Amino acid sequence: QVQLVESGGGLVQPGGSLRLSCVASGFTFSSYTMRWYRQAPGKERELVAVITSYDRSTNYADSVKGRFTISRDNAKNTVYLQMNSLKPEDTAVYYCNVYQNGAMRWGQGTQVTVSS
Repeated sequence: QVQLVESGGGLVQPGGSLRLSCVASGFTFSSYTMRWYRQAPGKERELVAVITSYDRSTNYADSVKGRFTISRDNAKNTVYLQMNSLKPEDTAVYYCNVYQNGAMRWGQGTQVTVSS
């Protein structure tokens, strides 16, 4: 019954910006820590950003710190990833994630391509 639906990916030039969204349903969204992962071709899936449920504290991978911002709107059951100053190395499929009821729950992913 858990569903995560990402959107907002696309093609952008180096230095540009994108805002990803993930709409959640099937669980009490406000009670859960939410995460963004990404996976580039031929590479392992890596954790990009985390936002907690209660105080909305955040953590970021070193590679995106200062450029990406994770946020959430509990009234809309939505978690966001604002991506600025994008680099070709940011090219990947981006996934929304939550650990809920004993399992990792994943969205379908949204493609981000950074290219001139």
